[in-house]
Amino acid sequence: MNALDNIKRAYFLGIGGIGMSALARYFRSAGKAVAGYDLNPTPLTVSLQKEGIRVHHNDAPCEIPEAFRRPAGTLVVYTPAVPDDLQEMIFFKEHHHRLFKRSEILGMLSAEMKTVAVAGTHGKTTVSTMVAFLLMHTTAGCNAFLGGISKNLNSNLIYDPESNWMVTEADEFDRSFLKLYPFAAVITAIDPDHLDVYGNVNEMHRSFDQFASQISENGLLLMKKDIPLDLKSIKARILTYSVQGKTDFYAQNIRLEEHRSSFDLVGPGFAINDISLEHPGMLNVENAVAASGIASLLGVESGIIRSAMGSFTGIRRRFDLQVTKENIVYIDDYGHHPKEIEATISSIRTLYPGRRLTGVFQPHLYTRTRDFADGFAESLGLLDELILLDIYPAREQPIPGISSEIILNRVPIRSKMLCRDDQLIPELVKRNIDILLTIGAGDIERFVEPIKKLYR
Repeated sequence: MNALDNIKRAYFLGIGGIGMSALARYFRSAGKAVAGYDLNPTPLTVSLQKEGIRVHHNDAPCEIPEAFRRPAGTLVVYTPAVPDDLQEMIFFKEHHHRLFKRSEILGMLSAEMKTVAVAGTHGKTTVSTMVAFLLMHTTAGCNAFLGGISKNLNSNLIYDPESNWMVTEADEFDRSFLKLYPFAAVITAIDPDHLDVYGNVNEMHRSFDQFASQISENGLLLMKKDIPLDLKSIKARILTYSVQGKTDFYAQNIRLEEHRSSFDLVGPGFAINDISLEHPGMLNVENAVAASGIASLLGVESGIIRSAMGSFTGIRRRFDLQVTKENIVYIDDYGHHPKEIEATISSIRTLYPGRRLTGVFQPHLYTRTRDFADGFAESLGLLDELILLDIYPAREQPIPGISSEIILNRVPIRSKMLCRDDQLIPELVKRNIDILLTIGAGDIERFVEPIKKLYR
């Protein structure tokens, strides 16, 4: 028996997070009463409310619905982003509720199913969503907990009580992915990140080594070429992929167009010709190689891979084309790591050669800005123009001396500026924009609709 047996209600502290909201939707779909708290209203919390989940934004125990105050039958889940002095957290502790991290609940659910986990410091949202979408098109089906909103599904959850398969992101933050013991896994990248958690790169790599060692002995690991893992600790069958090159899975005959991409997938002893993607860019081809590769290893037929990939419309805020007109292109992206930003800008340069690219970047976290200021400056230096917003703090308190200015001062382009949030739209109005990219993992997405309105 585990903590999820006999659960009648689930309460979420930080319900508006992308991972927390997927769990909330899961329990709601399973017929449980669900409620929760989050600091600010967002389009995601509004969606949850429309689905029948009670959400409030005032940290006050009196806001907790009466039934959820009783420990018996109530599951309380929290995210590490929630501070220890949150009044509702204190209430639940004082009233003898057992509290669980999101990663613990995900681990419990995955233990009951045959799990495919996608890990990596970038790429995991797109790859996991693609894998889930492919499995959905088989008779086996799947459940999935996604780190972004699938455009096909308009959700970050796939719920299929008849399926024994589960697809999930394996998040390295807070070592969350060490709660997972998957049957199969994909590892897309292990570039330095979350050094506030790990302290140094070697410790982060050791955590990825441990995650890989937890894959089932008779299971599968598909990893991007040249990822520095300790292969001695891995019991599963190991295969590699790359966008191009001599690996177990790779792409050839790549055709990149303004609004779509296509390629042939080459795998061990087989090929799938003319896989077509409705979303452009070399980065998406690489993600599709990873997803198609692991799907083929799991037994998904070639015809299903080709047809399902052709109808996959992507994930919100992942190289998300918002406006495509002759005189203006606007793309929104979630990138918040230097390598992600570099890959996104490089894809835009390939698709739109010779055009002027203006980027609006909102740094995410003081610690990440401190640790990777040089990397951000290098990747943002690939732009023609840079508009830099203030740091989005998320769970962190300010760090003395750390601001967006330390990035700005190191960016090696002449057209660059700091901009307050309330001045962004007026600044864009003044400019003759050719291609615009908004990028960041904070609340920069609140500008997407106003910018779309501006250019329509």
